[in-house]
Amino acid sequence: MKKLYPLFCFIFMVLSTVACKQGNAENTPAVGDTVSVPSFSADSAMAHIEGQCDFGERVLGTAAHDDCGRYIAEAFRAQGCEVTIQEAEFRLYNGSRHKGFNIIASTNPEASLRIMLCAHWDSRPWADNDPDPSNHKKPVPAANDGASGVAVMLEIARQIKLQAPVIGVDFVCFDAEDAGVPEWDTSFSGSVNDEEASWCLGSQHWAKNPHRRDFEFAVLLDMVGGRGATFYKEQFSMYYAPSVVARVWAAAAEAGYGSCFPDDQSGGGAITDDHLPLNRIAAIPSIDIIDYRPAQRPGFCPTWHTLDDTPQNIDPLTLKAVGQTLLQLIYTF
Repeated sequence: MKKLYPLFCFIFMVLSTVACKQGNAENTPAVGDTVSVPSFSADSAMAHIEGQCDFGERVLGTAAHDDCGRYIAEAFRAQGCEVTIQEAEFRLYNGSRHKGFNIIASTNPEASLRIMLCAHWDSRPWADNDPDPSNHKKPVPAANDGASGVAVMLEIARQIKLQAPVIGVDFVCFDAEDAGVPEWDTSFSGSVNDEEASWCLGSQHWAKNPHRRDFEFAVLLDMVGGRGATFYKEQFSMYYAPSVVARVWAAAAEAGYGSCFPDDQSGGGAITDDHLPLNRIAAIPSIDIIDYRPAQRPGFCPTWHTLDDTPQNIDPLTLKAVGQTLLQLIYTF
């Protein structure tokens, strides 16, 4: 959803000026004498972003939404994953109901030691942060805000097929994350809690109906392809799963991407996102890797909830930083 939760806003006093720099992309990172960490292909992830966006905006109730969902499911199957479609009916903030579905893709399902990676795959129906007010009721292309997280997971699934890690990994693509109350709808009269609950509908459904519960933890990927992205430690993640945050940020440093994942608790916002239902309802320790920018209002990248959220504004170096960090995490577990 990428909405800053107002009760937990933090003033960021000192901004980092260190750019997110590329690590050693030419060589496959090695750990110790026996563990080889695969090299993440940003080109592969980029192709999956374009593949999703080629369908158009993935808004509930549209052919583009359903067709792209089938594309994602088949792409995971092509990487050897066991794929399950979790259908649901979602009630939006305005009372309308739409059918949708979460996409669950599992590797090594018999492994007792496993983690979850997740992202949302839908598009926001309204570009309510676009600088042009005439665009506020148009759907968002959602290259970064949606497609980037799914694309990173698909490339990780490809690497797992080529070289199996010791753990099992489940990939979950949540639907209807971005259908929360639009900024322009002044008719909404619900409470702050009602407004928060209008987002993340797919993860709320999954958390109440999980396909399994035996995860060590979950890592959510949201807006992981933007230019100039920096991934600060998100505040709800620090509250619910600080040890998982520490583990992932250590993996980023080991992979050579510490500048993208600064060891800084003051810069991250508190974001209503798909990790909250996983923590609060399913009781799975979950964190959010999300591009949050404290120096900008409302705190996210310039393309957030605008018509400029297109593949042309994706940075392969950002995809590489996040993907390589997660491969480091998985293969050195």
